[in-house]
Amino acid sequence: MPKAKQAGKRKKFDYNANRKKMKKKFLKKCNPTIDDRQIRNAWDDKKSVSKNLQDMGLAFDPNRSLPLQKPSLLGRNRETKAPVSVVTKPYVLNQLEEQANRPEKSVKTLSSDLIEYVQYMVREHKDNFKAMARDEKNYYQDTPKQIKRKINEYKRCHSQHYDAFVRSLAAPQPMAQ
Repeated sequence: MPKAKQAGKRKKFDYNANRKKMKKKFLKKCNPTIDDRQIRNAWDDKKSVSKNLQDMGLAFDPNRSLPLQKPSLLGRNRETKAPVSVVTKPYVLNQLEEQANRPEKSVKTLSSDLIEYVQYMVREHKDNFKAMARDEKNYYQDTPKQIKRKINEYKRCHSQHYDAFVRSLAAPQPMAQ
């Protein structure tokens, strides 16, 4: 069987390749990318992943972190104790708990077009969803239920704006003299 042509050739050195750049790229690929800021700052590249997490008080293997019930042949259950590890960086765990306990703000918002559409419909038709569906500005031919859903979404996302808008509608206009 004949050999492949490339097998017998000598390897040539590539003078155009930047070895330093290639090494950095390789090391970046090998090391884990850590999204969390607290863990990234406390991470030690000279230690293994399990040792780093153990120092921070986090579990590398959740099966080993919790005590388990091992059934025995005699019918008694023996409880194995989880290995006690010394936490050298407890501030990481405290910061993670503090971050987890913070309430999250809802960042959902609606487009300005949808807000204008909802405000127009409420201004013109109040609570009459069937009339809203028949309105000429209902370009997307939304059904009454779809319009109601959009109005409720506006109430939920921008509750203060909606309340101010409804109050401005309810306020009597001054008469022109």
